[in-house]
Amino acid sequence: MSFPFSVFGSRDPRQPRKPRAPRAEITLRKPGPGTITAIALVAVAAIIYLASIVWTEILWFRQMHATRVILTQWGAHVGLFAVGLLVATGLLYFSMAYAYRHRASSARGEASAALRSYQEALAPVRRLAFWGVALFFGVTTGARLGAQWRTLLQFLNASSFGQTDPQFGLDISFFVFILPALKVLVSFLMTVTGIGLAAALVVSYLYGTIRLAPRPHASKHARLQTGLMAATLSLLIGINYWLERYELLTSDSGSIHGAMYSDINATLPAHSILAVISFLVAALFVIAAFRGTWRLPVTGVAVTVIAALVLAGAYPALIEQFRVRPNQRTLESPYIQRNIDATLAAYGLDDVDYQTNYDAATTASAGQFDNEALTSQVRLLDPKVITKTVQQLQQSRLYYGFNSGMKVDRYNVGGERRDTVISVRELNLSGLSAEQQTWVNQHTVYTHGYGMVAAYGNQLTSDGLPSYWEQSVPSVGEMGEYEERVYFSPGSPDYSIVGAPEGAEPQELDYPDDTAVGGQVSTTFTGNGGPSVGNTWNKLLYAIKFASTDLFFSSQTNEASQILYDRDPLQRVSKVAPYLTLEQSAYPAVVDMDGDPSTPKRLVWVVDAYTTTNNYPYAQHETLSDATVDSQSTQMGQYVQDNKINYMRNSVKAVVDAYDGSVRLFRWDDQDPILRTWEKIYPGSVEPMSAISGDLMSHLRYPEDMFKVQRNLLATYHVTDAAGFYSGGDRWRLAEETSTYGDNAASSETSPRVDANGNPVAAPTTLQPPYYLTMQMPGQESAEFSLTSVFVPGGGGEGRREAMAGFLAVDSETGNTPGEVREGYGKLRLLALPSSTTVPGPGQVQNKYDSDEKIATQLNLLNQADSTVIRGNLLTLPVGGGLLYVQPVYVQGTGSASYPVLRSVLTAFGDKVGFAPTLEESLRQLVADDGTAATTTPSTPAGDSGGQSGASVSGDPSAQLSQAVSDAGQALRDADAAMSKGDWTAYGEAQNRLHDALNRAEAAQTALGGASSGAVPAPSPSPSATDAAPAPSASADAQSGS
Repeated sequence: MSFPFSVFGSRDPRQPRKPRAPRAEITLRKPGPGTITAIALVAVAAIIYLASIVWTEILWFRQMHATRVILTQWGAHVGLFAVGLLVATGLLYFSMAYAYRHRASSARGEASAALRSYQEALAPVRRLAFWGVALFFGVTTGARLGAQWRTLLQFLNASSFGQTDPQFGLDISFFVFILPALKVLVSFLMTVTGIGLAAALVVSYLYGTIRLAPRPHASKHARLQTGLMAATLSLLIGINYWLERYELLTSDSGSIHGAMYSDINATLPAHSILAVISFLVAALFVIAAFRGTWRLPVTGVAVTVIAALVLAGAYPALIEQFRVRPNQRTLESPYIQRNIDATLAAYGLDDVDYQTNYDAATTASAGQFDNEALTSQVRLLDPKVITKTVQQLQQSRLYYGFNSGMKVDRYNVGGERRDTVISVRELNLSGLSAEQQTWVNQHTVYTHGYGMVAAYGNQLTSDGLPSYWEQSVPSVGEMGEYEERVYFSPGSPDYSIVGAPEGAEPQELDYPDDTAVGGQVSTTFTGNGGPSVGNTWNKLLYAIKFASTDLFFSSQTNEASQILYDRDPLQRVSKVAPYLTLEQSAYPAVVDMDGDPSTPKRLVWVVDAYTTTNNYPYAQHETLSDATVDSQSTQMGQYVQDNKINYMRNSVKAVVDAYDGSVRLFRWDDQDPILRTWEKIYPGSVEPMSAISGDLMSHLRYPEDMFKVQRNLLATYHVTDAAGFYSGGDRWRLAEETSTYGDNAASSETSPRVDANGNPVAAPTTLQPPYYLTMQMPGQESAEFSLTSVFVPGGGGEGRREAMAGFLAVDSETGNTPGEVREGYGKLRLLALPSSTTVPGPGQVQNKYDSDEKIATQLNLLNQADSTVIRGNLLTLPVGGGLLYVQPVYVQGTGSASYPVLRSVLTAFGDKVGFAPTLEESLRQLVADDGTAATTTPSTPAGDSGGQSGASVSGDPSAQLSQAVSDAGQALRDADAAMSKGDWTAYGEAQNRLHDALNRAEAAQTALGGASSGAVPAPSPSPSATDAAPAPSASADAQSGS
């Protein structure tokens, strides 16, 4: 049969084709000198730019004596990328080339004619297209494989956990190290094989070796190629199903993680069956490749899909619905117990000293409290609140700052143990004036901070200010000789150029000194803190790295110059130990690093570091972004390996020298298999615990982030039997913050929170952070430096309770023996209060403070007097057979130079509250015989001229109250102004006037009927922790910090 037309043209197909015109030959012109020069310049520029990234990094690690770290990391990354690139590119190109090489000869028909047009269009660029497709997928799959360098290095250096899982009896290391690597390799091979198979099918169809019409047909070579590749893919799918059996044990689905009843009895057998089916289908594809029949493998694929839907989907769901749910408590209990046991082991909670039914006393009697011991232990300085005060009084110059905040620590001075609040005086370039903001000043003159301040945590001056035992610039106090210059800190500039030849004139500002020429002392950095920029090549590379022409052309650099950068202690630790998860912040300490009293001490930053994994079988998963966030830490740490984890160990203590930036890593947990694995990868990078000096040991402590994760888990996992855990009747939650410092900072907030539409919204709920303090738990032999947290009953909504449910403390005292941790360190103690006894929780205690008429009157008067009342951290201590609450109360003026000053101390024990200028007085109120918070109001000092301001006011109590509040506000403003000028005589007079105004205001309030009968506590302008507490005078303190 013939047709008078053709769908592809009017030419008769039987007629011979006309010869094509010869193609015009394209002659390539040789590049001229200008083109060659341009190409050479671009190549040189690219090499220099690449060197500014790669070579400068090598210089940094070489200076840190950690070259092996970066070379191992780059070698593993690049090596895996290269392997992935070569395997993927080679397999894909071979697959397409093989299909093309065995293409079919031309065939007639409409379909063949259409394919010929595509073939002709592809012919000129076929080789380029094949290579382009192969390289594209090779690069992408190679990059994904290279990103898994940590997983594969751990696989090659795996260490045994010495523990087995409860289901398969395999060592935990199989799940942590081996299984993830096998999954990565299988996934990579599945991806490459799948893409290769798809590419072979496309090329075979395009060149006619596979046809779908008029009936499916494949040539011998196409059948052989696709059959073997399909068999390989099916085999890999089967292996993947088999590995997923083990992954069930690390599943994080549901509220209880790990393999539960339906997983073990339905999903696990289903995966085994699907793996076997996939292996059989692979065999059928091999048979089809050689026998030529596709019916069996196609049937096998259909069976696999149906089996996956039925066995892996429907069957487990039916088991869960009709078998598990009606009998959940009985059937799930063995697996819940597995989860409990694994979780406690994975997070170091398997040795908690759990004291149930702690029958806390709720009434106090005379002699119940050891007031002398309490006043020496309770920390009245809230580090968050007092930072602004220290900034104002100890800043010295605007280019200094205490940007890293105050940290809690303890020091032994002259045989005396001191609870201390400490902070480093860092460089703050934003304090320079606009005229001073030059490149030379920012990078060669202002290069470092200077010294630190240390204040007693439990003592204050007579004016409610921190009592320093180390202060000023240069440092004055009892710390001893130490290197005070701070070149490395969280707030340091991006980079500084330091160093000079011996004998050269110093260029760097060291510290201000009114007696020196020019009012300042200069210095030259003499350490080994950064790579050299003493030659033109390095200067060029760093000028490109920091995008600064000034760096290259500056005459401030010399042959001995170094460039200091990456100066944040956390960043430095993360670079030399890229496998560690780091604490949110470092804390400073002045320590004797070498144990030699004849050498100066060093100011160092201590960083707690963790090894974590997300693959511990049956352990509950925790999200660090949730578990480590509270009212003081609004986001998780920056240097985190995995946000979701189910195993955590504080395995390393890192120390960064504040002067030269050197990093030392000390092994803290020698039983941790993950750390042992990384020590095989980076041998010699971690020093043994025996290298820790006694002085450094005394400043190490239990880490906050670890404790936060543990307390978050213990809110549920304090119940350790499966039946009670399942019922959930005794679940707890963490107490909410009660301090008014911060975003919600004070009761005088004038701008309510609103949403985008202007509707009022409630303030965000934040968790109370854990607190460091010295305390003694029931059953503990002595009071030790501890980290504590409070639990309240679980549940939500209007019916939730705020009573105390549990109290957790961990012994954080490490001792001072070189290379040896004190026995008892890290011991977790948990007190569970019986539901029959109602002990107020933090929220209820805060409510008692708010609802107490006498306390509320005093705080309201202070708020009305142009000042802000700030409630500090609410500390909880188990004393006197019960639980004591202590909260410092600060007052801050409204001026730009104002800062918080401690005015009073709130205490609570059971249903009784105390409110007084000192802790000792406040504690005495708790044991008053009449059950009231009675205090004696201090009399106005004789000769107080400020008391006359209200003498001429009429006898109207309302007018007297108004005048008293006005006088109090003026007195506060005068006090702030006097303190900012260093006029301590005027400051004392203003304090006396404030005292008198508050007394008159309270008397007027009482006359108006606003206060109940009985003596009312009045805040004193001179609080202190103890009446006999030694404290430097306010004048000496402030003048040295002005």
